[in-house]
Amino acid sequence: MRCPAKVNLYLKVVGRRPDGYHELVTVMQPLTLADTLTVTLAGKGISLRCDRPDLPQGEENLVWRAARQFQEETGLTQGVRLRLSKRIPVAAGLGGGSSDAAGTLLALNKLAGKPLPPDHLHRVASRLGADVPFFLAREPAVGRGTGTQLSPVTLLPYWYLLVNPGVPLSTRWVYENLDLAGLAGPPATEAWDPEHPETWVQNDLGTVALKRFPELADLLAGLSDAGAWCQGISGSGPTLFGLFPTREAAHQAGLRLRRTFRGWLAVARGLTGPEPETTWEHHVWTI
Repeated sequence: MRCPAKVNLYLKVVGRRPDGYHELVTVMQPLTLADTLTVTLAGKGISLRCDRPDLPQGEENLVWRAARQFQEETGLTQGVRLRLSKRIPVAAGLGGGSSDAAGTLLALNKLAGKPLPPDHLHRVASRLGADVPFFLAREPAVGRGTGTQLSPVTLLPYWYLLVNPGVPLSTRWVYENLDLAGLAGPPATEAWDPEHPETWVQNDLGTVALKRFPELADLLAGLSDAGAWCQGISGSGPTLFGLFPTREAAHQAGLRLRRTFRGWLAVARGLTGPEPETTWEHHVWTI
């Protein structure tokens, strides 16, 4: 199973809840950039093998916890064997861990004969993390509340140049340092014109990332100079993206940035609806 990354094209923080979580409005698009997950039922317990030895492979891993949640929710007594091949950068604002957890739920639900209907699967995913439910549908959506209240949105299959400089930015730290009172700009919009993303692409969390790492502003400027329609920060960062109309434009921009940038660069296409996973691999390039 392929577990896609995502970008937040729009993220507006609208307040803080009594429980400490933030209310937001966000527009998310899944990408052809994806991890690969293999799930089988065998033996007892849960085992996870990952090609990234630096990642936890026990209950600290969200994939492992997703398997345990499914067992507890359904009474599944068979053991679960998980193998994960990572392609999405870790802690990058691209939702890799959340997508892998959603893929685990989807795969187990299929293997077990679909004991959980979609609304029940959504509730289980919500308990694992705010981004996890989004990855169950694998199509563009608007997230509200903490991000788990989802509704479809129409987007074009934009092409993305993804740039990750590798600076440390944890989601928790970003939210803890977000100055709600100081956020400028209009209230959350509903005007997401797919033909003109440059009029609405924005991310309130970027204010924190740019304050902590001012060099990110230079990379955003570089994406603009390379011809991006618009550019921004995905999630809590540190991955930046430039949005392009064609594969060739995104690829050429990546080659231009590679002359001076030594971090992680990739080109991927936005997914706009269900399509065979076999097509994804042909629309991803690491530069």
